[in-house]
Amino acid sequence: MTDPAPAPDPAPAGQPVPGVGPSCAPGVDEVPFLAPVVPAYGGGSLADVLPSALAVLGVPGAVDLLGLTAELAGVRRVAVLLVDGLGWYQIPAAAPYAPTLAGLTATVGKPLTCGFPSTTPTSLVTLGTGVAAGAHGVLGFTLRVPGTDRVLNHIEWAGDPAPLRWQPVTTQLARARATGVAVTVVSRPEFGGTGLTVAANRGADYRGAAGVDALAATMLAALSAGDGPTLVSGYHPDVDRHGHLSGVDSVPWRTAVTELDGLLARLVDGLPPDAALLVTADHGQLDVPAGHRFDLDTNPRLTDGVRVVAGEPRVRYLHVAPGATEDVRAAWAGVLGPAARVLTRDEAVATGWFGPVPEEHLSRIGDLVVVCNGRYAVLASRAESPVLSRLVAFHGADTAAEMTIPLLTVRG
Repeated sequence: MTDPAPAPDPAPAGQPVPGVGPSCAPGVDEVPFLAPVVPAYGGGSLADVLPSALAVLGVPGAVDLLGLTAELAGVRRVAVLLVDGLGWYQIPAAAPYAPTLAGLTATVGKPLTCGFPSTTPTSLVTLGTGVAAGAHGVLGFTLRVPGTDRVLNHIEWAGDPAPLRWQPVTTQLARARATGVAVTVVSRPEFGGTGLTVAANRGADYRGAAGVDALAATMLAALSAGDGPTLVSGYHPDVDRHGHLSGVDSVPWRTAVTELDGLLARLVDGLPPDAALLVTADHGQLDVPAGHRFDLDTNPRLTDGVRVVAGEPRVRYLHVAPGATEDVRAAWAGVLGPAARVLTRDEAVATGWFGPVPEEHLSRIGDLVVVCNGRYAVLASRAESPVLSRLVAFHGADTAAEMTIPLLTVRG
């Protein structure tokens, strides 16, 4: 989830498909859309994209977990575009307004999973490092800084804690550069030098590009520069932003996917003959009805015994007072009922959601982990930005709608 700026009241969502919620694509059955999905680490996840791209470029030790090397034999330049919020299950809803996206999905597309939680900071660092969140430590949208009551918002992270200490894993970009690959990251100018950018993308040259035209031109220029192996990573945030503010398949969301389609067409048309484009995403989204929202700040049963709340509305990390774990668990389970699962830290780690979690990262996860089912969310109206309470679409949990992302592979 990007951090959307304050905006007017959300525009009404698009017309719902009969029998299907408004953030389901036409023809998508609600049950599998909302079914839990386990991250496919080791051969079908976002973490496998850059290691596979590096293998295509001949980087020593890089493992092609996605099987791209045969398909991309002879490719010496790879561009990776991450589209924030473009889940696999949202593509059919986008297709009428994005013919290039629809055509690529039908011909060269396949689904992957993101990691868990299905949120932007976690996924950006998972893409950049090639490992799951347990290893890199960016385990959520917000996290409690161990030993304090401070909650770190990774989108607003200016550099404290130090990115190299908070996220210790060498990036795939740095690995590529160390072997002679020219590596460039292209994203919004305001993201340059932030803690999240350093954690996810250190080792690359950073070029700011505001808007789809600048993004396309800058990515293609970096991809075409020089004669040696080249890796370019681009980021586009607008589909996610308009999904949050107005809902999936709303008029603003349709406008955003139309602009995305123009970006894809320019990138595909401009690929050098020895280049390939990989298009993926950090997560999907789903709309959460007003009646499916709990507010922990207005319900004493949800605050009793809780010292710090982190995470985001679809996945909450609860750090509780000493000895209060079972009481807090019972209270949250009682209030939320079938709307969520309430797990201890050990139970959550045992699911495999985060991949292996080293000891130094365990305390960043709450004593309790609350994962929303279906179309539910837990807001914190007083502790967090009021913008969050006005959003229409959310993500972060483990439903197929949030976890399933595309991989589109295009040769020049």
